[in-house]
Amino acid sequence: MLEQAWVTNHTPGEGTFYLISGFANYNGGIRFYDVFSEHIAQGGRVVAILGGSTSQRLSSKQVVEELVNRGVETYLINRKRILHSKLYGTSNDNNSLESLIVSSGNFTGPGMSQNIEASLLLDFDTTRSIGFSWEDMIQSMFQQNWQIHDMTNAAANLPGWSLLYDERVRTVTLDETEEVTLIITLGRADTARIQAAPGTSQSLGTQYFWLSKDSYDFFPPLTVRNSRGTKATYSALVNMNYIDLGVIDPQCRVTFEAENNFDFRLGTNKLKNTNIAQPGDIAAITRTGDSDYELRIIQFGTRDYYNLEPYAISYIGNRNKRYGYLPNEEFRDIMGI
Repeated sequence: MLEQAWVTNHTPGEGTFYLISGFANYNGGIRFYDVFSEHIAQGGRVVAILGGSTSQRLSSKQVVEELVNRGVETYLINRKRILHSKLYGTSNDNNSLESLIVSSGNFTGPGMSQNIEASLLLDFDTTRSIGFSWEDMIQSMFQQNWQIHDMTNAAANLPGWSLLYDERVRTVTLDETEEVTLIITLGRADTARIQAAPGTSQSLGTQYFWLSKDSYDFFPPLTVRNSRGTKATYSALVNMNYIDLGVIDPQCRVTFEAENNFDFRLGTNKLKNTNIAQPGDIAAITRTGDSDYELRIIQFGTRDYYNLEPYAISYIGNRNKRYGYLPNEEFRDIMGI
């Protein structure tokens, strides 16, 4: 729905985007940061109202910094009771055409991809028929007896920043909902360099696994913006333990292509030329810490393959490549670990 409201059915520079969310983190916005920049550069506005707290992890410094740097008018609401609304939408320049998305999904990685959320899109005719106005609602919020911080041009020493948590400071223990294993079926593009002989033309280039665009919540904040190329990408470095090889790569790069095919790719260069995987096999990627992962290749036709393959229920593209998730405990039971 956000794609429809902010990208597909919208002309950059026309009117205002609105974003209200009690929770927000960096990966929740990586699909739209460049959309916001283009919209603002061509004369449009983006208004974001987020929740903040000194005692709870509501919104992060990283997402607020990125929004502000992109020119988004950003506000924090500090309340004893959490700002719990999740509202998104648009209005045109004279506020005569307004769209509204009412959702249970926060502006976070989980809210944008992993969680089971419910959302309702009210189109122009519907908002007109019920008399909805973004401007009236925003002004009504600002008139409440709440502590509201304007972060748009806030100096680093102002109190609003103390309401935000730092995504880079994480506890070692994962939340139970983050203790999952990603199952992906491998295609030719994933394995061509793995099967190639060293020094051959087939071996040239970097070895990747192509993942789903719904991987926002499976990786740490993707705060590394590319400095080369015309298409925006966002990356993070993780520790990857290649169980089959007995090798740990502390500089394994995961990248989201924000302006190309919107997929994630996981650098797996340690598998290059090893002949350890072929099309049809499964890769099992287990998250064991905030930035710590284990990777196993499950060969086609084995007992473990047939036990894990049913979890790969969602398709990536149109070449029968699939993925899915299962809890780490269940994965370890299947594998006998």
